[in-house]
Amino acid sequence: MKLNLMQVVVDYLKARPDEKFTARQIAEWIVATYPQECQAKKARSKSLQTDADLLQQIVAEIGAHHRDLQRKHPELKTTEGRPRRYYYSQLSDSDEVAVAEREEMTPAAGSSRPKLDEQALYPLLSQYLWEEFGVFSKRIDEKRSSNKHGPNGNRWLYPDVVGMEDLGKEWHREVRDCVTQYSDKRTKLWSFEVKLLINRSNVRECFFQAVSNSSWANFGYLVAAEIGGTDTLKELRMLFAAHGIGFIKLDVENPADSQVLIPARERDEIDWDMVNRLATENRDFLDYVKLVKQFYQTGEARPADWDVPELDD
Repeated sequence: MKLNLMQVVVDYLKARPDEKFTARQIAEWIVATYPQECQAKKARSKSLQTDADLLQQIVAEIGAHHRDLQRKHPELKTTEGRPRRYYYSQLSDSDEVAVAEREEMTPAAGSSRPKLDEQALYPLLSQYLWEEFGVFSKRIDEKRSSNKHGPNGNRWLYPDVVGMEDLGKEWHREVRDCVTQYSDKRTKLWSFEVKLLINRSNVRECFFQAVSNSSWANFGYLVAAEIGGTDTLKELRMLFAAHGIGFIKLDVENPADSQVLIPARERDEIDWDMVNRLATENRDFLDYVKLVKQFYQTGEARPADWDVPELDD
């Protein structure tokens, strides 16, 4: 019997609502569940020589036809980024965001990692920033802010995480000293707004929140553990063209595999007036400014003062 591959995919996901699977995970299940049909598929093909070829062909077909499947079955959804994950859900996009923020984010199928809330993402981001870019990062807790402007006076004002990049870490000491005496730049400052889930229901709100609270920095990024929908990343790229905020897909299973899907556009100058307001009204941000100042005074940044992983000797 010839296998109706796409219908099998739909039935598989429908039987496991809200669980997310990669195309390879689905393909492996199909090969194990329908061995005779899959071997017949291989026999009909002139290009499929091995079982590995067959598996890869099924993976490719799932990826090639996922948009057609979604048109026929709106409940079939995907995440963006790599690897794309497929799932079946009757929740609307806005309801998915509400569930993620109210309850917790469920890890991928087969993962041993516990459920995550947004607070758990900050150290994972810090690990990625340190290992990938050598950026010293620090958490900013908006609860440590003054409230003298009223309940909404600080809305979208503070980023979740800030960072400092040492431009001269590979320079000769004489060059670093020269730059210091020349009063030229030794750092670039980074700002990050972190979310559990971004999809079409909240992408613009999240993006403009990042625009608002990253306006002072050299680089501003929106970060998400999951990005859902087929056009969400396209929307982010259009918004980036106008505002320059980048996007990082944070891999919660292995932070080293996180991806900068949209590099931020650099701003040449720091908005020191905004930095002053943030430092005046938030103790964490004031501590961040003190650490940057200390770096300029000493030429050294101590990892123990920042939210970076412990370093090997």
